[in-house]
Amino acid sequence: MDVVSDAISTVRLGQPSSDRVRVNGSWCVRLAPYGGAGFHVVLKGGCWLLPDDGAPVSLSVGDAVLIPHGTGHVMADAPLDPALALKKAVPFEKALAPAGPLDQVEAELLCGKYRLDCSRLHPLMAELPTIIHLPNRLGAHPELRAAIDLLAGELNERRPGACIALPNLLDLLLIYMVRAWMADATSGAWPAILSDPVTAAALRALHSDPAAPWTNDRLATEAGVSRPTLARRFTTMVGRPPMAYLTWWRLTRAATLLRDTPDTLATIADQVGYGSPYALSHAFQREFGLTPGRFRTQIATRPPATP
Repeated sequence: MDVVSDAISTVRLGQPSSDRVRVNGSWCVRLAPYGGAGFHVVLKGGCWLLPDDGAPVSLSVGDAVLIPHGTGHVMADAPLDPALALKKAVPFEKALAPAGPLDQVEAELLCGKYRLDCSRLHPLMAELPTIIHLPNRLGAHPELRAAIDLLAGELNERRPGACIALPNLLDLLLIYMVRAWMADATSGAWPAILSDPVTAAALRALHSDPAAPWTNDRLATEAGVSRPTLARRFTTMVGRPPMAYLTWWRLTRAATLLRDTPDTLATIADQVGYGSPYALSHAFQREFGLTPGRFRTQIATRPPATP
């Protein structure tokens, strides 16, 4: 695994969902805040995204927009005043009805949601801005453009295997949107961290095999620098020393395994690099304030998140 893959997979819950929206004339729909990330891709026409707290964003054909933290927003045909938009907007679900013959539709969007467990966000995911607008620029992010084209093709003509193809294409879309943000970012810690050869090499090693018996010396060798150089650069950029980051990541990974698998505590301890269930339990309680067993019980009895 790598940092971006781990950051996404740790918080992912269930399957993504998507809807195709076709509208004509004047329209305005409201999407309430939700526990996850949302996205919109403009397939035809144009529209405006009006976040609850932020400036309006103009969207054109081929544009993609990611709402990483489930911020409430309005989608409309015009840049309305926020108060008027909230008053005028109808619930998003009402826009899902057909808008007449396809050749007469003025605007068409692919809209979707990813359910996320936001209780233990990796700092890379936490750093994502409220709105990520990825304009359709010639030559920019070809893999994102390809994923959008493939999604549109699957939606235009439901073919055998669509039930597997669509959720996997939606997963690719999320990865490509995060990648595109990192490539375009002019600020932010994590694009810089993953562009730094020393820190990126250390993180890649830790995420590839978190259960390995890592030491500062071994990790410095992996990154190709001295131990003091690694400690200084890693701590400055990531905000914690390498071994402290490793401890946090091992426990975060353990929480994910407790949530998503029926594995015993002994099995999980072995997978994340703890010598015994007792050692993992002690570290887990220190980090999260409750034992692994109580954590798993709370997860099992928690109502399902609304997609």
